[in-house]
Formats: sequence, C-alpha cells, structure tokens
Amino acid sequence: MNRSMVLKSLFIFIFVLSATALASEAVLADKVLIEKKTRRLTLFSKGAAIKIYEVALGRNSEGAKEREGDNKTPEGTYTIDSRNKQSGYHLALHVSYPNENDVKRAKALGVSPGGNIMIHGIRNGFGWLGSYHTWLDWTKGCIAVTDKEIAEIDKLVPNGTVVEIRP
Repeated sequence: MNRSMVLKSLFIFIFVLSATALASEAVLADKVLIEKKTRRLTLFSKGAAIKIYEVALGRNSEGAKEREGDNKTPEGTYTIDSRNKQSGYHLALHVSYPNENDVKRAKALGVSPGGNIMIHGIRNGFGWLGSYHTWLDWTKGCIAVTDKEIAEIDKLVPNGTVVEIRP
C-alpha cells in the first residue's frame, strides 16, 4: 500500500471511530416536564433542558384528571413505566397514572380514576398533520406530539424516567 492509501484508511478509521463514540454518548433524559398552561413538554438531563416540544392535551384540559372519561390530562408526578410500539398513535410511552393521590381522590368521589395515559404521536394515518395537531387539544387525556418528535422522545426517555405534569 502506498502512503496515500494508508493515510486515507487511517482517516476513515478515525472518522468512523469518532462518529461511533459520539453516537454512543447521546444524552438521555432523566425527567420529563409537561406544563399544561403553555402546552410544552421539556426533556431534562441533570437539571438542564435538552429538548422542548409543543404538545396537544386532553380536550378538557383545565384542572387535574379526576375520573375516567373526563378528557383531562392528569397533574402530578409519575414515571414512564412501559411502551406501546403497536399503538394506534404511532409510538406511545405509558405514564404511570393513576398515582396514590389520584386513586384516593377518585375513591373519595366514588368514581374510577381511569388510566392509560400516554405520551404519543398522532393517530396512525394522520402523521401528515405534523405540528398543526397542536392547534387544539384533541386527546382523551394524553399528551401528543408529532410522529417525528415521539420517535425522538422514544430514544431519549428510558423507562423509569420521572414525568412531572404541572397545571
């Protein structure tokens, strides 16, 4: 091999090694903050915001979720406890609603607290809506982002990540 070929090979090897190292150092979120009033979802890592997304919420977005079928997005502290890659909404990360406080409140009201709260993309077949989906609150209590955004969130947010939902 001549000197030129050796240098090119070495350059390619170093480039591939560097790209692989950078890819493996992707910053994972350790907290998801959802602010209902501003319709914003922020991913945090070690206290620093790493990504911000606009969201759509439950159709009845004022106040905390009280019962099954009220179309409200819950408020409180939860975790991402599972995923549904076969969801009717592109991808979906399950939020651990209801927590202990939610169960107590619903019991006091004599109702079911509901469940199946997700952070998800747009309904399958409607991904073309893109960010237009945030023009109105349309979910039954879930937090919705675009399909591209949920694919990114799915990679950055491991199971066990804290989810805080504020009014």
